[in-house]
Formats: sequence, structure tokens, C-alpha cells
Amino acid sequence: MTDPAHLTAPVVPARRPPHGAPGPLARLKATYFPTPLQGLLTVVLGALLVVLLARLADWAVVGAVWSPADPAACSADGAGACWAVVAEKHRVMFFGAFPYEEHWRAALACLLIIAAFVVSALPRCWSPHLAWLWIATLALALWLMLGGAGLAELSTSDWGGLPLTLLLSAGTVSLGLPLALVLALGRNSTMPAVRLICIGTIELFRGLPLLAVLFMASLILPLFLGEGVTVDKFVRALVGMVLFFGAYAAEIVRGGLQALPKGQYEAAMSLGLPYWPMMITVILPQALRIVVPALVNDIIRAFKNTSFVAVIGLFDFLGATKASLQDPLWVRHTLEAYLFIMAVYFAFCWAMSRYALWIERRIDTDRPSHAP
Repeated sequence: MTDPAHLTAPVVPARRPPHGAPGPLARLKATYFPTPLQGLLTVVLGALLVVLLARLADWAVVGAVWSPADPAACSADGAGACWAVVAEKHRVMFFGAFPYEEHWRAALACLLIIAAFVVSALPRCWSPHLAWLWIATLALALWLMLGGAGLAELSTSDWGGLPLTLLLSAGTVSLGLPLALVLALGRNSTMPAVRLICIGTIELFRGLPLLAVLFMASLILPLFLGEGVTVDKFVRALVGMVLFFGAYAAEIVRGGLQALPKGQYEAAMSLGLPYWPMMITVILPQALRIVVPALVNDIIRAFKNTSFVAVIGLFDFLGATKASLQDPLWVRHTLEAYLFIMAVYFAFCWAMSRYALWIERRIDTDRPSHAP
């Protein structure tokens, strides 16, 4: 009879349980003090950072002048940052030459555009109806800025400040993205005439700096329209920025189209889908998902590029701030004014970049659920 002893499982000596995750102190030591030299560098740089932050806090907060009543207080001994210039000039900085008593209209137009951006960012609101929301928002914002139908009529020469920046950036993106899609698809077209027109448009505007495009739209375009035909300066600037943005965004979209496997096109065609339904329902959603980071980067750049319109006589947020500092009482305190508008620009751009990161993670279905 077979001895059943060999069927008995061998005795395995007990092992200590694995160590848990390292504590905060262990992670801090591993990150900042892994070696004596790196620990010394951490201490030295940390001390320098503390000294710099202390001096910055003393200049920007403790010794700062906040009241706009007396500009001479900013020049007193021991005075820090002169934030009084922002308190005194904030209306001109935000609204430019817009009539003082009509500032509520410009502020409401800004709130409408920002609210449209917020609504568009909510996933539950993603639908084709967003196009109608933007059409209504821009139409209402233009009515508030131009007037008529019960409001005092104004011209675009009265526009300036943040409303002009938001209107230009919103118009550039809302009109430039459809143009970019058309140019990207046209560049891949099998029709030679369409492909040549799209290639020529893209290469022309990608080969020119934005300043040259704005000058061309503002100064050269009227020469081709004939005598007596004029186009509003704001419209000319918007057309130039749309073409410039559309050319760059078209190459981004084309990169997404080329990144798709050929099998996606073959699978869509095997289902019998015509060209446009195939592009709208199968190809473009996948291509746009790939290029979300690059596309949002271009949108952020379009928002900042609005500052270039000052060269053709339109004063955006940056241009209106520069104009407001021509006052001899406050001309010495331009640093604080520029730091303020830098913070405003950073707030808008940071919000857009963080939202783009969230969108990228949300639509990236290939990413593991535990990935950061």
C-alpha cells in the first residue's frame, strides 16, 4: 500500500507580513533627503525660498498701499506694492474707452460669455444644442456692446478691455474650429482643386506672423474692397485671427486624422456609411480625442494672442491697461498694474488647462482606472 505520507503538504515556515506603505516622514526623506548632498541642497534652497517669500509678502501685502485716495502714499518711505493703482484705474483697465455710465453692459457681456464657457464645460450639457447657446450668447453680447433696441448705440471703436478680449477669443475659437475641420478634411481630399486651396490657405497663414496677418486684414484688405467700401476694424481683426487660428488648428486636426489606424476608415466604409456620416460619427470623434491637449493649447494661445490687436488700434485688456497708465500720477506704478493683469490672464489660462487635463482623462478610455 502506498504510504500516504507523501501526500501531506510540506510544512512552510511562517513569514512576516509585508511592510505597509511608507509613512509621510519616510516619503519626505526619500524625496528630499535621499543622500547627504541632496539633503544639504534641499535645506539651502528651502532657506532661500523662505527668505524670498518673506520679502515678497512684506512687499505685496504687509507694506502695500491699497487706498487710491493719495498717489503720493505709494512713494513714501517703507511703502510696498502700490495696489492703489488697480483700485483707481480698474474701470479703464477692464472696460477701456467704453462710456462710464454704460459699464454695466460691458460687464454683463463678459459674464454671459464666461457663463457660456462654464455651461459648455459641463458634460451633462454636451449636445448639438450648445451651438444654439453660443449663437444666442454672442448675439446678446454684441447687442449689449453695440446697443440699439432700447440701448444707447455705440461703435466698436468704443470697445476695449476685458470685453474685447473675450469677444475676440470667443469669436476666434467658435469660428476657427469649424474652419480648421474643413481645412484639415480638405487637405486630405481626393479632389485636387479642393486640396490645393486648403493647402495654400494653411501654408499661407502658418507662414506669416500674427502681426502681419492683422496688418494685412486691417490695412491691405480695404485696398481690395474698392473705394467707398469699408469694413469695421473689429471685424477685420476677427477675420485675421480666425484665419490664423484655423490654419494652425487644421494641422493639429490633420495630425489626429493621420494617427488613426487605416482599419477605422475601412470598418466605417464596410458599414456602407457615406463620407460625411463616416467623418462625423466615426473618424472625427476619435481624431479629436487624440489631439485634445494640442488643440486646447492652441485655444489658450488664441486667448493670449488678442493682445496683438493693439497694433491696429484696438485696446484689449492689456492695451487698455497700458493706456490707463499714461496718467502722470500713476505712471510710476506700472509693475503692480501689469502683475494684476498677469494674474487675470493666468487665472483664465490655468482654468482652461486644468479643464483640458480633466477632459483628457475622462475621454481616455484606454487609461487604466488606477492611473494618476
